[in-house]
Amino acid sequence: MSNLAVAVEGRQYTVKGLSGDSRFLSRITSVGLTVGGVLRVVRNAKRMPVLVYARDTMLAIDKKEAANIQVEVSE
Repeated sequence: MSNLAVAVEGRQYTVKGLSGDSRFLSRITSVGLTVGGVLRVVRNAKRMPVLVYARDTMLAIDKKEAANIQVEVSE
């Protein structure tokens, strides 16, 4: 298991865990990223937010925050 900050572009992942302060957890779950949810990494370039596509929505997530999202490759 790894975190979203180091996820590979073009791959599909399943969210396995979320950590961080209550503000972050509230915000990230309100946009639909929950444990068990599936997402696809669209872009993960250095010094840029991670772009993910989940639940018919494109999200930009800061690298620091992406490190709080544990993911596992899904097939």
